[in-house]
Amino acid sequence: MTVWTRVFVCAAVTVAPFVAASTPAEAGVGDLLVAPTRIVLDGRKGTEVVLNNIGDEPATYRISVEFRRMDGSGTLQDVAEPTAADKTAEDMLVYAPRRVTLAPHEPQSIRIAARPPQGVADGEYRIHLLFRAIPPANPVVQQAAAEQQKGLRFQLTPVYGVTIPVIVRLGNLQATAGIANVHVDKKDGEPIVALDLSRSGSRSTFGEVRVMKAGVKDPVALQRGVAVYTEVSSRHVAVPVNPAFKGQLAGPVTVQYVETFDDGSHVIAETQAVLR
Repeated sequence: MTVWTRVFVCAAVTVAPFVAASTPAEAGVGDLLVAPTRIVLDGRKGTEVVLNNIGDEPATYRISVEFRRMDGSGTLQDVAEPTAADKTAEDMLVYAPRRVTLAPHEPQSIRIAARPPQGVADGEYRIHLLFRAIPPANPVVQQAAAEQQKGLRFQLTPVYGVTIPVIVRLGNLQATAGIANVHVDKKDGEPIVALDLSRSGSRSTFGEVRVMKAGVKDPVALQRGVAVYTEVSSRHVAVPVNPAFKGQLAGPVTVQYVETFDDGSHVIAETQAVLR
C-alpha cells in the first residue's frame, strides 16, 4: 500500500528594508504530496517517486540532495561536511527530472536509480532527497515616504518541502537489534513507553515498535517508522500510548521491534518487561 506524507510548511524570513509586510504567499506555492516516503535500492532496479500538487495554483518544485546524520535521540541532523561514503552515494544516484512545474492536482513521477561504480565496496549508502517548492517571484512595491521612515519590514514567504531517505544496499547485508531500558515516561504531558533500541550489523533497520499486554488484542503503545541508521549503534525511542487503551499501563508487557517490508513483516527484536 502506498503511503502519502503531507508536507509541512515552514516560514522563510527575508529581511526587506523599506518594504511593507506581506501575508504568507500560499497561492502559487501550493501543497505537495510525496509517495513513497522511503526508498531502498539494490543497484539493479530503479523506482519512482510521485509528486502531486494538491494546491489550487500551479507550483514549481526543485529536487536536490541533502546529507543527514542520525543522533542518539533519533533526530536527523544536517551534515556540513559530507564523508567519502556520502559522496559515493551521491555519485551513484541518478534521478530525473530535477525540477518540475505542476498544474493543480497534477501528479509527476521522478525516476530514481542507483548506478554503483565499478569496484565500490559492499555496504549501505544513504542520501536524502529534498522536494521543495520554489516561491513565485513577487514584484517590489514602492512604498510611500511616510511608510519608508518606519524602518525594516519582514516579508514572510512560505516554503514547502519534504525530505525522504534513499538507501542503496550492495552485497549480502545483515542486521540484528535489541531492546533495553523499557519504562513509563511522559512527553508533552502524555504517558509514553520509553526504551533504548540497539542495532548491529552492516545495514540499517526500519519498522515499528509495539508494546503488547496479555489479553489485549491491539498494541497498548505503538510507534511506526522507527529507523536505526548505520551511523548509530543505539537510539532512544518514545512510544505513544494508544488513546483507545483505557486499561492499566503498569504490569508485564511484551515489546517488539518489527521490521516492515512491502511483502510482509519480521520481528527483529523482542523483550519482556514490567512497567511501573
